[in-house]
Amino acid sequence: MTSRKMLTFLAVLAILIFCLIALFNPLFGRDAMRLGLDLQGGIHMVYLADMTGVAKAQQAEAIDGAISIIEKRINILGVTEPVIQKQGADRIIVELPGISETEKAKRLIGQTALLEFRERKTDASGKETWVPATAVVDGQEKTLTSSYFKDNTYVTTDEFGRVLLVFEWNDEGSQLSGIITERLLNQPLGIYLSGEPLLGDDGKPIAPIVQSKITVRGQIEGLSINEAQELSQMLNAGRIPIPLSPIYEQTVSPILGADFVDKSVLAGVIGISLVMLFMILYYRFCGVIASLALIFYGVSVLALFKLIPVTLTLAGLGGFILSIGMAVDANVLIFERMKEETWAGRTIGAAVEAGFKRAWSAIWDSNVTTFISCGILYWLGSSIAESAALKGFALTLFIGVAVSMFTAVVVTRVLLRIFVNTGLAKNSSLFNVHFGKVQ
Repeated sequence: MTSRKMLTFLAVLAILIFCLIALFNPLFGRDAMRLGLDLQGGIHMVYLADMTGVAKAQQAEAIDGAISIIEKRINILGVTEPVIQKQGADRIIVELPGISETEKAKRLIGQTALLEFRERKTDASGKETWVPATAVVDGQEKTLTSSYFKDNTYVTTDEFGRVLLVFEWNDEGSQLSGIITERLLNQPLGIYLSGEPLLGDDGKPIAPIVQSKITVRGQIEGLSINEAQELSQMLNAGRIPIPLSPIYEQTVSPILGADFVDKSVLAGVIGISLVMLFMILYYRFCGVIASLALIFYGVSVLALFKLIPVTLTLAGLGGFILSIGMAVDANVLIFERMKEETWAGRTIGAAVEAGFKRAWSAIWDSNVTTFISCGILYWLGSSIAESAALKGFALTLFIGVAVSMFTAVVVTRVLLRIFVNTGLAKNSSLFNVHFGKVQ
């Protein structure tokens, strides 16, 4: 085996080991599959946003900002995999798997979005705490919040390419900000939501350093583009009141879902076993190679589902099981081409290389048409039909077909090349009857 073929084999082996580790051990903070509401149980709620008083041009931004803030608030409940998405122009769907505290969740979600600015204080014992940033304006002590923002918060970059979050206070906020920022020069100003620090993409609390007295217009530096855009949405959403009223809620029992999970796993095992049995009986040793590639396929797909992560629903499991039957399509094309090459008098090694080369165009065409179908289904599920089940089916089918193409073209080829370089390749009985021309 050449060094290039050996490197390819080692790369495939490394991918398999990585997928096994990801599947059976916590990796990147994920220790379990992400299950949808129909499998895990929980709460499904739909909220209607009251856009009265909000300009039409600002409604989409207001909804997006409200969704971002809901996500932060839901974290207080300890829900690790919530589903929060927009439905239409004025509705928000909230799915909280594995939770039954409906009233607490409704209180958190229904509150008007508002950010609070805090300053760092040290008590007599030397312990640092964050307290609301306040100042006396017109004889009253007031807290600095995003309710004093004007309608012009936006993200831009300076001449050096640094990301800037630009904001502006109204008249009352200008006075309040001027007093507080002058007092906190060269000190951090924390931003809190529902009593918890607002975190950036790096997982650290967002607490920009006050660089100058801010009375009218200011800017925050040091944020990534994602952090700045998210913060801008939140500030604008906090400034614009968007009352949310629940119009539908449902508590889903996990008992039926768990039963379906068990049955789906059993169906998957049976499906893979039957496909492997057929391939071994029909293609003999090549069928064994295809079965090993199918095991690689199953491990890889499940590992991807866990790492991306893909929210597995009943429809998504259906897409995965369907992709199992399609996983050997490419192998069948390749083996049939190899059979034709052996009939033409080629050796097994030459038949392997020619079979893969000649079957590639058919493999590519068939998989591309499936990818297009998955793309259309996903688009329908995210726009016109607005169906999470349809999106889940399309996504799992797309991933399954993509991985199956890789396993057939790369993994199966690597394994067959290893076999060709052994003495077993001279044993024609491993290929009879279907790889030898029937007389």
